[in-house]
Amino acid sequence: MPRKTIEIAVIDFTQAVGLLMRRVRAAAGSHELSLTEAAVMARLARDGPATTADLARAEGMKPQSMGTTIAALEEMGMVERKSHPTDGRQVNIELTARGAAVRDSTREAKRTWLAQAVSRLDEQDRETLFRAGEIIKRLAGTDRP
Repeated sequence: MPRKTIEIAVIDFTQAVGLLMRRVRAAAGSHELSLTEAAVMARLARDGPATTADLARAEGMKPQSMGTTIAALEEMGMVERKSHPTDGRQVNIELTARGAAVRDSTREAKRTWLAQAVSRLDEQDRETLFRAGEIIKRLAGTDRP
């Protein structure tokens, strides 16, 4: 494939993935979170309480930026600060019951929308789409141990 054609195909692919992600995110409705906020909530749900510094490192952010994200989530009632169990100088960030419920309902709304959209495809297109998902995982490097 000539270079220009590959570049155009990559642009088209990027735009298509971006459009799909916007549609999926729109399905979440009123509890829409930024990508960073959603990533922090997912990490807290998966790994449990963490300090702001730990979250910043894990997300590849500056601690000050993570502090802003935590403050926004705290204001929405999604997370709360609790004393660190072993180090009184530190504070852990924890997902609240509201945060967990919002995360679950948001995730379910996105999955439902996508499942309905995929169900409207014919079988061959669904197989192609799911195969593309496997390829995208490889491109992103998430299939490595």
